Formats: sequence, C-alpha cells, structure tokens
Amino acid sequence: MSKDNAQRPHGAAKVHFPADRFPYGSEARFHMHHAHLFASDIDATVAFYQKWFDGKVMWDGSYGGSRNVFMRIGIGALHFYSQGPREHGRNAIHHLGMQVVGLEDLYERMKTDGVELRNPIRKADGSSYLMLEAPDGVLWELFEPGIGRDPTVLRYYGLEALADRADQ
Repeated sequence: MSKDNAQRPHGAAKVHFPADRFPYGSEARFHMHHAHLFASDIDATVAFYQKWFDGKVMWDGSYGGSRNVFMRIGIGALHFYSQGPREHGRNAIHHLGMQVVGLEDLYERMKTDGVELRNPIRKADGSSYLMLEAPDGVLWELFEPGIGRDPTVLRYYGLEALADRADQ
C-alpha cells in the first residue's frame, strides 16, 4: 500500500511512497522535527532541559562521529551534539531538522532546479540525510529515517510500522 503525495511541492510529479514511511499517520511528506544544538557540556545541557522543561531523553548515542542526545520536550524535540559552539556570532544552534518522505526525489528536484547542494545525500544506519543551507545561512538537515535505525529511534520519529519490522 502506498500514499499519493496529495500536497505536492512546487514542480513535483505525482509520486507514490510506501504508507509505512509516513510518520504519525500523517499524509504530509514534510515535518519540522527538531533543532540541533551544540553543547559544550552535554551532561549539564541535558540536565538543564530535564530540570526546567521536563525534557525526556529518548536516545543517547553516537551518530555522525559525535555523541548525540535526542530529547522530547512536550511534543517538540531538541537534539544536542557533544561539541562546543563553533562561532560565538552564530550562537549554539547548529541546524534545524526536517523529516522527509522521499528524500531522493526532493534532492533530484532541488538539483534540477539549481539549488546549491554542497554534498550528496549521505547514508547511515539505513537512513539518509542531506545538509542544506537555506536563505540567511539557516542550516537544515533533511532526513529520512530507515529500517536500519534502532527501533527506539524509529518510534521517536513516529514510524511505528518500520520500528515493528525492525524489532522482528
């Protein structure tokens, strides 16, 4: 079973994707998911968000060569890198995350349209991601979780059916 992309982005052809790729039972292909922040002292940072905002650590592990902590705050999410901010003028925000269904399709359309893409899609643990600089230097991680990720992480991304398959 697949879903049509009813809300087709500008210039997108009608494309079908498997229903289990759509998070939270939604038919939308794109979801603003998280801000990823630098953390000079990741343990102190996590403790701060737990203490003051009832943050709940959903995953703590290595990804992309660095310790990462994925945290839920209400229905929102923050991710933390175990690295200090690189520039004081840019503050502690590293990037914003956008969960995507059909990342390769989006990448090809952006490439065809002349969007500056510094790197190809990267693959890790069955997932794919692409870093994209938007206007005003806003850095976005466009990502599509895959079956190779830990089932806990897949559930965190709203992909229950994929997580159930990964558990088997």
